[in-house]
Amino acid sequence: MNTKENTTQLLAQLNQFTRRVHQEDEVFLFDVHLCDNEIDRDGERFSLEALEELKTLFVGRTGIFDHNPKGENQTARIFATELVQESERRTAAGEPYTYLKGNAYMVRTDANRDLIREIDGGIKKEVSISCTAASCTCSVCGADCRKSPCVHQAGLTYGGILCHHVLSNITDAYEWSFVAVPAQREAGVTKQFGTDGTKGRCQALEKQLRAKDALLAQAESMVREDIVRLRFLTEGAAEQDAVSAAAARMTLPELLEFRETLRTKQAKQCRGQLPDGQRFAAENAAFQVKAGGVSGE
Repeated sequence: MNTKENTTQLLAQLNQFTRRVHQEDEVFLFDVHLCDNEIDRDGERFSLEALEELKTLFVGRTGIFDHNPKGENQTARIFATELVQESERRTAAGEPYTYLKGNAYMVRTDANRDLIREIDGGIKKEVSISCTAASCTCSVCGADCRKSPCVHQAGLTYGGILCHHVLSNITDAYEWSFVAVPAQREAGVTKQFGTDGTKGRCQALEKQLRAKDALLAQAESMVREDIVRLRFLTEGAAEQDAVSAAAARMTLPELLEFRETLRTKQAKQCRGQLPDGQRFAAENAAFQVKAGGVSGE
């Protein structure tokens, strides 16, 4: 963009979106790091195929503020895009780091003079995109995270694989925004699922499902710890590792049933270790007569 030839080419591209031909001194040109294939703060990432789709979809998309879709918030427009790959750099998922760069422009006016200075000064920098991803899969097992959620939790490691959700099959791109704290550390991205009026409801449902999944995973973890402890008490240390591996594959109902079996077995063992007199007293404690009636009533 520093050479006259590059500037002429860029002006030709952006003038496809204007009603009349604009000259260099009438517009402000800048590059935008829209999104990449690194795992973001939400435990999600775009696939390389998704970035290719976004490359096409974001040509002509408007830039606003904080994803507020009011017309008065329109401030810039993407007129060209390209994928930039840093082959020497690897993502957490092991892919070559790749990001989507957008060439954006604004028409210079008195109203946006301060904004242009803030962009040049690095104050207005972080951006976030809004798009629709038809596919969201688990990096560990490949399950569809919305249609048939699995037990794997984003951010945890399973068999050496960091669990995260892979977004692909991008069907639409809405806008890009200047934001204060983007989801992606180097650019920022807001993912939205669903279409038309269902989009907001889908987002709320996704949030509820993630909260329930987190509670379910916590409950399963606690039950598995109980099982390992109870099996250690009833069978000894030799069985501990095998039981841990078996419990890791059980569903929550199976875990609860197994834990109850172990609790019953441990209770019987404890009663069997008491002297006859103490065992008789423990087994009949509920029927001991006290002043004022029978205990346990």
